[in-house]
Amino acid sequence: MKPSEKWPEILLAWFDTHKRDLPWREARPRNPYHVWISEIMLQQTRTEAVKPYFHSWMEKFPTIHDLAGASETEVLHQWQGLGYYSRARNIHKAARVMEEKYGSAVPENKEEIRALPGIGDYTAGAILSMAYGQKEGAIDGNVLRVYARLYEIEEDILKSRGKKTIASLVEKTLPERTGDFNEALMDLGADTCIPKAPRCGNCPLKGECLAFEKGLQEKLPVRTKKKPQLVLEAACGMITKNGKVLLHKRPPTGMLASMWEFPMVLSENAETSRFGLESLLQGKAEELVWKYKHIFTHRIWMMKAYTVKDCKVPRGDYHWFTPEEYKEIPLAGPHAKLAAFAEKLLREEGDF
Repeated sequence: MKPSEKWPEILLAWFDTHKRDLPWREARPRNPYHVWISEIMLQQTRTEAVKPYFHSWMEKFPTIHDLAGASETEVLHQWQGLGYYSRARNIHKAARVMEEKYGSAVPENKEEIRALPGIGDYTAGAILSMAYGQKEGAIDGNVLRVYARLYEIEEDILKSRGKKTIASLVEKTLPERTGDFNEALMDLGADTCIPKAPRCGNCPLKGECLAFEKGLQEKLPVRTKKKPQLVLEAACGMITKNGKVLLHKRPPTGMLASMWEFPMVLSENAETSRFGLESLLQGKAEELVWKYKHIFTHRIWMMKAYTVKDCKVPRGDYHWFTPEEYKEIPLAGPHAKLAAFAEKLLREEGDF
């Protein structure tokens, strides 16, 4: 038996009493700028981790006008710690387009929103439905998972056929309260219809769900297995002088573009990366002072920081910074953690 036509209303009734208390939901009607920023932040990032970043972002850039007028360095620094920095760059670019073309407002037209940097179908649907009350779906991983279980979809939800099947079902089942419905699906997928060991006993849709009825909730959805992450050894140089450390600015394109890092060499072999660091700095990597494992989506950095004595500053974008100075620049991913360790080291040595 297929889910009844009433299930969206059942879900909305559940949402009215169980919705999550999130800072970007506080304004009523919903603020389009808040919806946009929160949805971009939530990509690849846990909700609890996003909350403080959202608050600090809105304190720094309370309006699109403020964001558009900021420098890229300010934007990247404010984003520091969230990762996937292309998101921040696209936000900044989109804000400047909104400033120039739409009077510092998020456009209400789907084609215009989709044309903005970094905004895909999901984010456009979220903005249009939640902030502007338009009847648009917002299909993310949570929604794919909920529909796959609810309708017993056995197609791979990460492939085009499976996505099209679910997109068609979403379009057919959108109720009038589309924005609340989209948020309800997200909340259900985040807290109840979770990827592993779904909490079916707490689900308001268990009486409608085909997967639950047939005992398939652990087997669905079907997903393509991810490729193993590439593991790289990262040798970093801890070079200090007069209370300062040596940092390098990464190239303007590519991974962690334009972010600052400690001198670093990546390799699949620890000895090779350490030798590469010594060649780069023309000095001896001596004491191992810091270790850290940083996990990206497609790769893992096994980081090791060495003190390097009697080295030469390489050619390129290398500069000396005190801890107070490097707190004002965007540090590349895990290098912010190494920077915190460097500050502690300088204090202990009496250089700061």
